[in-house]
Amino acid sequence: MKNYLTIIGGSALLLTACGGNGEEASGDSNSEGGNGGNNNGVEEDMFLTIATGGTSGVYYPIGGALSNLYEGELGVDSSVQSTGASVENINLLAEDRAEMAITMSDAVAQAYEATGPFEEEEANEGLRGMASLYPNYVQLVTTADSGIESVEDLAGMDVGVGAPNSGVELNARMILEAHGMDYEDLNEDFLSYSEAIDQMQNNMVDAAFVTSGLPNSTVIDLATQDDVRIIPIEGEALASLQEEYDFFGEGTIPADVYDTEEDVQTATIMNVLLVNESLSEEEVYDLTKTMFDNIDSIHSSHNAAQEIDLDTVAEGMPVPFHPGAERYLEEEGVLDEE
Repeated sequence: MKNYLTIIGGSALLLTACGGNGEEASGDSNSEGGNGGNNNGVEEDMFLTIATGGTSGVYYPIGGALSNLYEGELGVDSSVQSTGASVENINLLAEDRAEMAITMSDAVAQAYEATGPFEEEEANEGLRGMASLYPNYVQLVTTADSGIESVEDLAGMDVGVGAPNSGVELNARMILEAHGMDYEDLNEDFLSYSEAIDQMQNNMVDAAFVTSGLPNSTVIDLATQDDVRIIPIEGEALASLQEEYDFFGEGTIPADVYDTEEDVQTATIMNVLLVNESLSEEEVYDLTKTMFDNIDSIHSSHNAAQEIDLDTVAEGMPVPFHPGAERYLEEEGVLDEE
């Protein structure tokens, strides 16, 4: 269930920041300075809200690590907000209720171009990137005794497709479409993947779409009770996805991740870190520099976060970089200077 957010006061530099009924985590805000002694762009009275996802996913611990880092190194007040993830996070940025947000690149591309769940809205051309992070793997999860061995076998089954208009649900629609199917072919349940896995353990759901980094904690929980099977996304269906949507890549889920019988090929989607376009160039420069100067602290937040690297910082970024991030990345030689 999505958390309902309430607006609280922000700093003189920012319009608003969000707190409220969602789960929050923040670090020690008493230390100052950091970032090699260069925090000229970030004022210590900044309130920095980082929109993430559910607490069982990967976004939340990464957001928490960033929040703690910025409080410790830059001396700002920061909170990490548990949300419904990609689509909600994009809307929070647009409403000036968050300063940073982790999202999937497919949702960002659709918001930027006013397609998919954003087709009835104006194109959000103000979205700005700070860094590409790590790939999400489309994990179509079931159990060995379900009899499901392919996407087509979902016909007539009870399937968790993600919370409505979440990044997971967007992926579910596109995966089904690539296999010549839609929701009319199955009994869709609009559940977050943690809810869907829980219901699978209670024999109320046959399969669930889980789009996340590796490993996903809810799937690990399922594997302690049942033999997990990950359904492959491959062949013509994967090629069709990649032809239709630029943001799809491909990857392999190793057998030892969930103790499956063999490695599984599937589609991947890059996660990206966005920043509010209202932040100044100097602010975002310092935020970007601080993150990469202290990247080990982000890597330690989750196994998936270990893939965050300057060498792949532009991979799959569907919107322009914020000028502050662009300046830092050009200085580091990972973006071509114009």
